[in-house]
Amino acid sequence: MKVAVFSTKAYDRSFLSAANQKAGNRHELRFLEPRLGADTANLAQGAAAVCAFVNDSLDADALTLLYAGGTRLVALRCAGFNNVDFARARDLGILMARVPAYSPQAVAEHTVALILSLNRKIHRAYARVREGNFSLDGLLGFDLKGRTVGIIGTGKIGLSVARIMRGFGCDVIGSDPCQVQEFVELGARYVDQDKLIARSDIVTLHCPLTPQTHHLVNAKAIEAMKPGVMLINTGRGALVETRALIAGLKREKIGYVGLDVYEEESELFFENLSGQIIQDDTFARLLTFPNVLITGHQGFFTREAMTAIAETTIENLSCFEDSGVPAHPVAAITGK
Repeated sequence: MKVAVFSTKAYDRSFLSAANQKAGNRHELRFLEPRLGADTANLAQGAAAVCAFVNDSLDADALTLLYAGGTRLVALRCAGFNNVDFARARDLGILMARVPAYSPQAVAEHTVALILSLNRKIHRAYARVREGNFSLDGLLGFDLKGRTVGIIGTGKIGLSVARIMRGFGCDVIGSDPCQVQEFVELGARYVDQDKLIARSDIVTLHCPLTPQTHHLVNAKAIEAMKPGVMLINTGRGALVETRALIAGLKREKIGYVGLDVYEEESELFFENLSGQIIQDDTFARLLTFPNVLITGHQGFFTREAMTAIAETTIENLSCFEDSGVPAHPVAAITGK
């Protein structure tokens, strides 16, 4: 089956090619560097399926053009699907597939890396030592043991974070409309979201981006948090209202921020912009705070996760070719 793979980087080509070879090279993968959108959808002409990533735009115009070019399946090589116009996809009869789980440990471990780095100022200490500055002033941290960690979203990633933080001796609380017994068995407990926000020393976000969770962390939520709270977001950028976050940092209500995602990241992340001036003033403002640590959506980026993503994507393509239905259809369309 002919497949147009958008937003391709060298690592995408490597892992997808290996997974396709493992499956007998049954698919003709056409790797494309541009992001998918209405202005690039014509590049998929003649491909029965396209493979898209988190910052590709699958709006109504893009989907219409894809359908006209013969595309009947969009295989998302990610878990989230907030970048898809599902109403238009249903109208056209384009099926959506995703990678529901690849390596929850990858994102969970990156979350904890941000927590540890922010707390012990690892990023600042590294820069100092390279300049011959061994002063400890400004590097004071705190013991994690006994601190309250609030996890919003206790799916596979949130559960993995809970397991790690319990190992540090933290008091772990969670909020999720779908509660899981394993979370409680770890010694954690569920509370409502308002109580979690008010009680937590560290708040970490692992819920999907939906209309209900958009700007979940806003000015009101920040006001309810403990003074000096640590906020971590490795979920989706728009879970946090960035301007409210900056206001909370300026008045020192928020003590630490760790972000692997950003609500306007599509124009920034996954690209080398080191030779350019960043035009996003809000993002640039975030970078000025010494207590903010930002990584470029790399939480998923481990060898194990990339292998799982590639193999699940090829599985989706193969099942669609064999039966007309992908192995992991997106629930928003199928109801499953």
